[in-house]
Amino acid sequence: MTFAEELRGLLPLRPAPLLTRPVDALAARRLTDSLGAEGDPHRPRRTFSDLLVFRLDGGGTPSAVVKHPRSARAAASLAQECDAVRRLTRDERLGAWRRLLPVVEERRLDGPLPLVMETCLPGVEADVLLRRSPELARRVTESALAAIRELHRATGRTEEVTGRVAGWVTPRLAVLAEEVRWCRRGEGAEALAAVRELVESELAGRRLLVAWTHGDFHPGNVLLAERPGTLSGVIDWAGAVPDGPSLLDCHTFVLTMRHQLAGREFGGVVADVVRRAALMPEDRRLLAGARALPSGPRAETAVTVLTWLWHVAGNLEKSARYARSHRWVADNVVSVLREVLAHEGEAPAREAAQSARSRRRTP
Repeated sequence: MTFAEELRGLLPLRPAPLLTRPVDALAARRLTDSLGAEGDPHRPRRTFSDLLVFRLDGGGTPSAVVKHPRSARAAASLAQECDAVRRLTRDERLGAWRRLLPVVEERRLDGPLPLVMETCLPGVEADVLLRRSPELARRVTESALAAIRELHRATGRTEEVTGRVAGWVTPRLAVLAEEVRWCRRGEGAEALAAVRELVESELAGRRLLVAWTHGDFHPGNVLLAERPGTLSGVIDWAGAVPDGPSLLDCHTFVLTMRHQLAGREFGGVVADVVRRAALMPEDRRLLAGARALPSGPRAETAVTVLTWLWHVAGNLEKSARYARSHRWVADNVVSVLREVLAHEGEAPAREAAQSARSRRRTP
């Protein structure tokens, strides 16, 4: 690793707004002029996933959110989001649920990367609301889980998933091996193999609801109306798939809620579940109420690890920033993989010891 790469790995995921705001404001103004839109761009900001995002108001047209990719990865992510939203909007099975979806429109301007305009859905992001009113956490969580389960039930079917599990696991493990150097050999490679073994052995033979799965269903992607607890929108569908393990959406929301309210890294929350071999009792109750809790503590761990795998692989695919950040990799990837390796390494050892004792007792 070069000195420049080492130094870049110490930088925060998102550049300081005071340093980037003037450049972002100029870029937003230029994009607004290129669109021929009236009005002014509001609150331009850079996201973790290499997007310049701003709101466009005024000029007698409905408010819109403009998303402009700053990398090829971000452009691919936006294209996936547009495709998912359009397919869901056309899906008659969803009925009135489609009111929660934004209307998206791709625009081609001068340059290689298109931008996307989305209608502004009403409401405020749940994570913003909860920073002001953390006492609403349970109410917000129950409302969000109920809403996403409507999507799952409308588009899904319960089936035996043995043949699907490898497709849910293998591509995402490949992303970690490709993007995170630590995962390519030694302890990291062993840990990825342990993740595969845990998830595939626990989910094989189970019957799960396979449905449209958001893939990144956390409080920042849920909009709430002025009356707290009433959902008014679900945004950021870049990770959505039509045949995913739908219970992951519920697990993502519950684990992310714990991560945000406790002020801890997501990886730390997941590592605790692996270490305890069980979810927190409150989290288990919420997931059981949403009918998204697999039977058995080992299955809880396996689904938690699969949820983590989708989360970190999705981030790594969206932006190279994540893999470059030593802090993010250590807190959200290495910490979990080491815990899985330690936990899963104990089971074979116990089985070998029990087998040896059994052989000694056999005449």
